[in-house]
Amino acid sequence: MTIDCHVHTRRSHDSLMTPARILATAKARGLDGIVVCDHDTIRGGVEVREANDDPAFTVIVGAEIATDAGDVTGIFLTREVVARRFADVAREIRGQGGKVILNHPYRGHDLSLVDFSLVDFVEAGNGRVSERDNGRALELARRHGLPVVAGSDAHLYAEIGNGRTEVADLGSFTVTGCSCSLARKRYVTLSQYVKAVKRGSVRVFVAATIVHVKYVVRRILAGGKG
Repeated sequence: MTIDCHVHTRRSHDSLMTPARILATAKARGLDGIVVCDHDTIRGGVEVREANDDPAFTVIVGAEIATDAGDVTGIFLTREVVARRFADVAREIRGQGGKVILNHPYRGHDLSLVDFSLVDFVEAGNGRVSERDNGRALELARRHGLPVVAGSDAHLYAEIGNGRTEVADLGSFTVTGCSCSLARKRYVTLSQYVKAVKRGSVRVFVAATIVHVKYVVRRILAGGKG
């Protein structure tokens, strides 16, 4: 099975993607399944799983939890993770029968706080980090004897499938390989905005503005953290 191990939905503060279109896009890109891991909640994963009516396509419910050591994803979750300290989060995930993925370990992490005996996979292919940091993540996984996974970290439909993990057995989540293509960051200029308005494509920019406002509000409510 080919699975994108890192997809967000509108239940994340920085994405507007809906379940139906996520599923349609993932299937069109040749994926056999996705891991939905919204920030600090399983709500998006549950919604995408419930929207999926294709028995040949797999939706794995997860959550990307912000811990004191950095982001950690739990997969095969059945309920919300309430802990926020790394070790407690990892144990809570495993207590649900889930697997622990150390996400993009060189982006916003304090690796001195990571107990690698509680990690099942390292994300060594993330579509939103640099090639250098993905390489460092691969070396980190090798040093600790851990298997690696790849995910797009998709917040936009165009990013779905940029990270792919080959899984031989879904039950044990046995990984046989992975690949990753990095997303290209796009910046909107004033001239591009004017052209889009003339084309009647204002909705694209309205959507981008909503995502930004959601992010700012989230930071304010969190006291400027995150």
